[in-house]
Amino acid sequence: MTTADLKAGARLRSAVCSTEVIIVRPPSEPIDLRCGGESMVELSAPAAAGGAPAAPFDTGTLLGKRYVHDDTGLEVLCTKAGPGALSAGDQLLPVKDAKPLPSSD
Repeated sequence: MTTADLKAGARLRSAVCSTEVIIVRPPSEPIDLRCGGESMVELSAPAAAGGAPAAPFDTGTLLGKRYVHDDTGLEVLCTKAGPGALSAGDQLLPVKDAKPLPSSD
């Protein structure tokens, strides 16, 4: 998956597990978006036979959670959970923190 394909609204899936994501905010510079240690592919790409997430990229993704890469501004939304963890190259992507609500005082 090339960075040029990482546009807002692009749907991707893992090559080694059931994880699927949608790009919410594209990266500001080239990035290798991976899941389970392997580069992600377009949702329409044929499924690869076999394969499993490699350690330490086997901690899973959570449905409905947003994952971010602060260095490039990348933000993705998990649309289908799976056992593979999202990463930018070898750097695991953390779940985006929720914004605190304003005080009602």
